[in-house]
Order: sequence, then structure tokens, then C-alpha cells
Amino acid sequence: MRETDEHRALRSSVRRIADGYGHDYFVEQARSGGKADELWADLGAQGFLGVNLPEEFGGGGAGLLELSMVAEEISAAGCPLLMLIVSPTICGSVIARFGTNEQKKERLPRIASGEEKYAFSITEPDAGSNTHAISTRAVQDGSDWVLNGTKYWCSGADEATTILVVARTGERASNGSGRLTLFLVDADAPGLTTTVIPAEVTSPEKQFTLFFDDVRVPAENVVGEVGEGLGHVFHGLNPERIMCAATSNGIARYAIAKGATYARERSVFGVPIGTHQGISHPLAEAHVQVELARLMTNHAAGLYDDDLSAGEASNMAKLAAADASLVALDRAIQTHGGNGMSTEYGLSDMWAMARLLKVAPVSREMVLNYVAQHSLTLPKAY
Repeated sequence: MRETDEHRALRSSVRRIADGYGHDYFVEQARSGGKADELWADLGAQGFLGVNLPEEFGGGGAGLLELSMVAEEISAAGCPLLMLIVSPTICGSVIARFGTNEQKKERLPRIASGEEKYAFSITEPDAGSNTHAISTRAVQDGSDWVLNGTKYWCSGADEATTILVVARTGERASNGSGRLTLFLVDADAPGLTTTVIPAEVTSPEKQFTLFFDDVRVPAENVVGEVGEGLGHVFHGLNPERIMCAATSNGIARYAIAKGATYARERSVFGVPIGTHQGISHPLAEAHVQVELARLMTNHAAGLYDDDLSAGEASNMAKLAAADASLVALDRAIQTHGGNGMSTEYGLSDMWAMARLLKVAPVSREMVLNYVAQHSLTLPKAY
């Protein structure tokens, strides 16, 4: 997909904002317990957080392709924000498609402006990739629903005003799998408690376990149809994969730029080290892998925006980009030698984030299962 002048202008504007903060800001916030609120607010003020959301509800009226460019450019500036993958992408997309008109009018403008952040909670300790096995349950009680259960690996629960929660509201008679429903839960709702998950990821955005103890949610906070939440969720999961791919691509570009700059400037035995093919070829090979991943990411986003089947391309983009970012970081660190592990050079502290995006939100193995089953029509493995 050929990018337009408008796309290039979008990238340039976003990068100008992100470069004003840079990787040092991102790391400082992460290590001091701060948040990237200033960067988030600037992106929101310029309309970049909601570029994919409908204009009539405060968004930019563009698509996921444009939002993926925002994610890639801020990551290429050394500031990969997980909440960009969650709030306007998963939550915004699901509300825009399945929410009531009141939910759209009330919530989407604040998501688009960055005034409010929404978290998303689906993962459970005993369910993992098997979404059908979700045990957090919601039971109707009068005009309310009452939620009980445990979720974990919820990004940014401490920053969110609202959490989009996937809960079981019944079972299918055919196989006993869960009928799921989506709920908009206030982050400070009585009965909801959170605990941070210690994680070796340098990021201002933390991960949380959520405990629901008779959390009451009004019926008007149900998103979409009761019992049809799984189908609604999948409308948000392909965008999630695409945005993870875009974030990985940005991290890879950041690493390659660092490696190439160092290879041009660092001299040993009287010549820049980039003169030597042992240095230049690994970086060049990583660049090729990243450009291929970027093409697949743009292709997947284009399919989604055209309302075409995007599952295969989204999964492929996520796998290719996650792998490419780790290769790029490894090659850039190797180019720097010992300096690659120095905090000053800003490479090794990106490793865990890139590695996280290889296992989350869907593991490499589950991606390959999808491709084997849907692309190659091989027998189902699970």
C-alpha cells in the first residue's frame, strides 16, 4: 500500500511531538513511577489519539491505518505507549461498532481527546488463550449486573477511568463454552481492587491483577448484545494485533537508527565500523525484515479499514513485526559492543518491551496455529 502525502504529513507531525519528549523522558517516567501524561495530552490535543474514531463522536474520521502510523512513529521516537493499543484501539473500536448511541456520544469524544483512558480486561489466570474458559462471571440483579472473578495482565488499570471487561453471562448448550458479555466498569467501582504485577519491562504503564467482588454495573454499561461478547471482542482483537505490530515496527526502526548512527560515527583502526560488512550486513538484513513487517502491517490495517477479512494478515503482521524488532535490537546492541548494554545508549532498556510484544496479546504459537488452520487448512490443533 503506497502512503499518501497526508500519511507522510501525519507521520511527520506525530514524530515532531514524540521527538520533543524522546526516549530519555520515557525511561525517566518509567523508573521514577511517573506516567507519560504530557506526551499523551499533546497527542490528544492534536487529535492523534482518536484519528481512527468517527468524526461525529470527536474522532478524526480516518482509520486504523492512520492510528497504526501514530503508534509506529511514537515508538520510533523511543516512546512505545501500550495504552494507545488499548484505549482508542480496542475499546474505542468496540464502542464505535457495538456501543449504543448514548455510549458513543458520552465516551468516544473523551477517548479521542485523551481526556480519559480506557483499559481492557480479558485475560485470566486459568484461561490464558482459551477465551471460552473465562470464569469471571456477571449475574443480572434487577437493573444491575454483578461481577465476580479475577483478571490479570490488565495494562494501565491505574491510569484508566473505565475498564472494558469481558465476563461470562451464560453457557452454550452445545458444548458448555461461555457466553460472554462486555461491560464498561468504572475503575473506582466499589468491590474492584487492583494489585500491580512486578514486571521487568521499562515502561510508565504498569500491569495489574484485578479482583471483582460483587462489583455492580448498571445495565446501560453493557456494550453490544448480552451473550455475544466474544464476537464483539474479535472486532477489537485484529486492531490490537495490528497496533502491536506497528509498535514493534517503531521499536525496530528506533534500534536500527541507533545502530546505523553508531556504525557511522564510531571509528576503530582508522575507519568507521560501518565500513566492515560484519557490522553493516547484520543491520541491513534487520532493516529488510522490518520493512517487510511494515508492509504486512499496512496491508492488514488496509484490509480492516475496508471491512475485509483481516485475521490472517493481522496475525502475520504481529508475528513478523515482533520477530523483526527483536532482531533489530539484537543487531543494534551488537553494533554498539559493550555500549549496547549501557543505559546511556538507550537500547537494552527497550528489550523487554519488544520481547513482551512477542508473547502478548497473542503468543507466537497461537498465531502459527491460526495460520496453519486458516491459511493452510490443516487440522485444528486445539
